[in-house]
Amino acid sequence: MPRLLTNEIVTAAITGFEQQKTKLDAQIAELRQMLSGGSAAAAAPPQAPKPKRRKLSAAGRRAIAEAQRKRWAESKRPSAPPAPAAPEPPKPKPRISEEGMKRIIAATKKRWRLAKAAKAQAKIAKTAKKAAPVTKKASVKKAVVKKAAVKKAAPKAAAKTAKKTGPVKKAAAVSAPPAPPAATGTVAQ
Repeated sequence: MPRLLTNEIVTAAITGFEQQKTKLDAQIAELRQMLSGGSAAAAAPPQAPKPKRRKLSAAGRRAIAEAQRKRWAESKRPSAPPAPAAPEPPKPKPRISEEGMKRIIAATKKRWRLAKAAKAQAKIAKTAKKAAPVTKKASVKKAVVKKAAVKKAAPKAAAKTAKKTGPVKKAAAVSAPPAPPAATGTVAQ
């Protein structure tokens, strides 16, 4: 994109605005004279004098330069290695109490026993389905319902006996084959 404003144009604009400013200042001065009745020269606002620049002596400049060199040297100097602080001993690793470990082990063994029992029950149910005749649908449904009732009753009975005897005998109670259901007076077909 070509540059539209050249230095000559900008300089001309500045001089034009300065002339307009002087005209406006003259008109403002005339109006103030009319208000106060004094002379136009007294009504002109005095321009603020430029602040004088302070001069620094050669001795002051030397002092500042010396202080700056000193700061520079201090920042560039390699820092001394910090004094070796006594390392804090590492915190001991939290340990599980013996009782807690026993509870965890017992819960894990229980979970695996129940999973193993459920797997065995599923296997028995699968083999029973294959061995059962498919000719009578009603009798098959009754057998499945009875097996499901036995499945639910066996783990509950094992859990009850285990609670009474304690956690050590629990393994023996669950690993034993489930007892056959008690006869209720009806004959299974």
